[in-house]
Amino acid sequence: MPRGGKKNNSRGRGGRGRGGGRGGWGPSSGARQPYVEVTKQNERFERFYNELSIVPEGEEREEFWSAIKRELPNSFRFAGSKGHALAVQKRLVEHYVPEITSVKYNDEPVEPPKPIPWYPEQLAWAMTTPKNVVRKFPPFASFQKFLVSETSVGNISRQEVVSMIPPLLMDIKPGMAVLDLCAAPGSKSAQLIEMVHGGEEARVRKVLHDIAQKEKRQLSPDGMEVKAEMEQANSEEDWSDDGRSTGLLIANDVDYRRAQMLVHQVKRLNSPNLIVMNHDATLFPSIELPKGDGQKSSILKFDRILADVPCSGDGTCRKNPNIWKDWIPGNGLGLHCVQVRILVRALQMLKVGGRVVYSTCSMNPVENEAVIASAVDRCGGLAKVNMVDCSDKLPGLKRNHGLSQWKVMDKAGRIWSSWAEVDAAKEKAGPDDESFARLVEAMFPPTDEKLPFERCMRVYPHQQDTGGFFITVLEKRSEIRARPESEPKKVKSNLAPSIISVVNEIEASTANGDDPDGLHHLESLDKLVPIHTNPDDDMDNGNAPPVARQNQSNSQSVGSAGIKRGLDEYGEASSAKKIRLREGAEDPNLPGEQDRQVHWPPPPGAELSLTEHRHDDGAPPLTYPPPGNELDEPTTPVDEDTDAGVSLPSQTDNRTSKRKNNQPHEEPFKYLDPSHPELLSIYAFYSLSPRFPRDRFMVRNATGEPVKAVYYTSALACRILEQNEGKGMKFVHCGVKMFMKQDAQGRDICRWRIQSEGLPIVEAWVGEGRVVRLWRRETLRRLLIEMFPKVAADGWQELGEIGERVRDIGMGCCVLRVEASDAEDGFEERMVLPLWRSVSSLNLMLPKEERRAMLLRLYNDSSPLIDHSQEQRAARTEPNHAQPSSTRPNYSATQADVDAATNGGNKVKGVNGGIGKTEDPVALTAYVEAEASDAEDAALAAAQVTRDEVREVAPGVADEDDRFNRTV
Repeated sequence: MPRGGKKNNSRGRGGRGRGGGRGGWGPSSGARQPYVEVTKQNERFERFYNELSIVPEGEEREEFWSAIKRELPNSFRFAGSKGHALAVQKRLVEHYVPEITSVKYNDEPVEPPKPIPWYPEQLAWAMTTPKNVVRKFPPFASFQKFLVSETSVGNISRQEVVSMIPPLLMDIKPGMAVLDLCAAPGSKSAQLIEMVHGGEEARVRKVLHDIAQKEKRQLSPDGMEVKAEMEQANSEEDWSDDGRSTGLLIANDVDYRRAQMLVHQVKRLNSPNLIVMNHDATLFPSIELPKGDGQKSSILKFDRILADVPCSGDGTCRKNPNIWKDWIPGNGLGLHCVQVRILVRALQMLKVGGRVVYSTCSMNPVENEAVIASAVDRCGGLAKVNMVDCSDKLPGLKRNHGLSQWKVMDKAGRIWSSWAEVDAAKEKAGPDDESFARLVEAMFPPTDEKLPFERCMRVYPHQQDTGGFFITVLEKRSEIRARPESEPKKVKSNLAPSIISVVNEIEASTANGDDPDGLHHLESLDKLVPIHTNPDDDMDNGNAPPVARQNQSNSQSVGSAGIKRGLDEYGEASSAKKIRLREGAEDPNLPGEQDRQVHWPPPPGAELSLTEHRHDDGAPPLTYPPPGNELDEPTTPVDEDTDAGVSLPSQTDNRTSKRKNNQPHEEPFKYLDPSHPELLSIYAFYSLSPRFPRDRFMVRNATGEPVKAVYYTSALACRILEQNEGKGMKFVHCGVKMFMKQDAQGRDICRWRIQSEGLPIVEAWVGEGRVVRLWRRETLRRLLIEMFPKVAADGWQELGEIGERVRDIGMGCCVLRVEASDAEDGFEERMVLPLWRSVSSLNLMLPKEERRAMLLRLYNDSSPLIDHSQEQRAARTEPNHAQPSSTRPNYSATQADVDAATNGGNKVKGVNGGIGKTEDPVALTAYVEAEASDAEDAALAAAQVTRDEVREVAPGVADEDDRFNRTV
């Protein structure tokens, strides 16, 4: 089930991949199946929506069904910061659109890609050109290559048009804490993180200009990408961290594999303000924040929450034609309760005055208006939760308002207008009729309070040639206490007082001296709040606490074969997991604290220990996990960092070891002391400004030592990770890889190079000693095409304006600043790239796909890349280096000469694999240095090729799933 398959996994139970396999696109056998055209007919599907009259009968209804049966147009969005996105968009507008417009098919001009009119800054586009036309004309092939290359480096996101709407209605401002509850595969999360960083580039540049003015030095000019954000930067206040964004996005998904796909999607945006988590959205844990000054910690409340919940997905049937044959009424009925729980949980975690945007790609009111009505009612009605009118937002977007009245179709295909009708029919049918099993009163229009459903937003396929979507914006007016699911809406009498109210009464009497022990009040306590001896009752009626429901979820979501419950099992009541007792418990009905077995898996917020937990009362330690749930830990410890969120098949680390519920154990996030020796060496080598924060560097290994990679996070992310360490939070990813260990030799070289992901964050604070400036287009073009061009001898003279600078700069990593210039051969956009200076050559530390994308975007050049290190290796394999004998040194020195020339006996292999010999130590020294530099260049080139060829795929993700993720 396409949308259901994707989003049901966000909940964690159900949703198989297309074709009925266990998460892939085909059968579990993996055999390729022949394509069969899906018949776009479904009697119940069509009858249900015609009966609902979601569009008026007549011509518009015919347009609706005609549109919903057509193939969906291609659409995409320019991603990244606003300024950078506009720079990439400019290439499309100035080059590809005119080329495509010139094409004629059947003597008619071909329609080029067009901007979506309601999307801000024209950063979203759609194309309706038929495939047979696209395949026939070269301009389309060139445009397709542009799309593919820019998508591969993260500058373009292939995203369905209606999917772009919810983030635009969240009204995110700098500094806000944002939560995406059901985030995978991550296209909306990418939009959200862009908004969290809105105006950041311009703010940081403004701070740098102020610093430069105080220090009486000139700063390089701003590029078009900074100027595009300056208006936003001036209108919004987020200057507390030198202009850096202080906001946060937490992107969550319950399925671990899909959480890894989410990491793969959003990681390209290189945000230190992002945390990816792996929790059930209905039980999302409370996140602690340190308060400081010896006070107790507080709970993080969010300014904005996106609840793009699991749904049946019938609005995506244009993209996913299998919905036509798979759609049944039970899909929406089974998801209703889950959707309500997610929305209620979102409202609980929201700040007063904050917004929750609820959305589905379903047209079924049971999953939409009915969910809104139920959640608002459970949270206290419109006095507590307001439905926001967004009719004036996104002008140009065609939409319908929500339904105020609707009908419900049961599993048997019967359509009901009210709960009273269902009640009457159930009495006649008797208890054995299971066709009513999924129906509940909350699925029908509310009768007690009139809600402004006209403020809900419905987008239909025929309105602007899109999929179907539903969006509602809710605002929290005051703190809420959600009513349990099973409690009646209106209970004015016979309502037992809560335990808290009884306790308050006892405390008040005790304080007044009426009843010093407070004992006589306890006589009526059992009558008022009876003790349930059967926990199944609470689990069935929805009154169970989150911890018990989470244990139930974990115990029953995985069957004996390890397959999660299917869609048809949603909403079914089941017995709770019983409290397990250690041997020797005196009373199984009332176990003492020392006799109670530990919940496993632990509830959110519980303190975890993989070894043992000892009670304060001295009871014997309880082992985590209990017998039968042991972790499959590797036998050897991990002593190096691995990329957060991605593991290669050859790696064996604790972070990818799995418990029996298929939940891998993640490596911890360990922050480094700002005075760590490795960090001090980095500060010194790059002359890093003291204004750049030094308490936000971390590693991902249990030792807490920098071995392979050093990451950087925002201040708020740092506080969250440190405060919640070891408390049951499942953090999957956080931080931008800032520094990578480079296997390079030399006395004055820093072995930590700046990674391309972290360079935009740190480059402005790097001292001039490691900066190389470039402003001519031809120089950058050569660096992009040629890998490892020579600098030694006279090679630097061919490197244009950077030649002398790179000749004189020391070995190691440099910051290449491509400056903006008004010159004819200059750049409008300011860019920053990592550059590595070795003994005799130079190299841009960029993957091949990124080099090709920049060549295509900046120069319309698809020339093959040239790797000079391979040429040098090929030359060394020829006899005598093909070098004239008059210029080659005479290698006849003794072993002592070699040892002296190589500084203490480090042997260097000669041309034929033996020890080089020469009568001239100076010549030998030159030869040794040349050989060492060539070897280093070759090693760097080999490493570059390896990085280019290894595609990061999450553990356990099939190729089909990965292809799906990259095309969503």
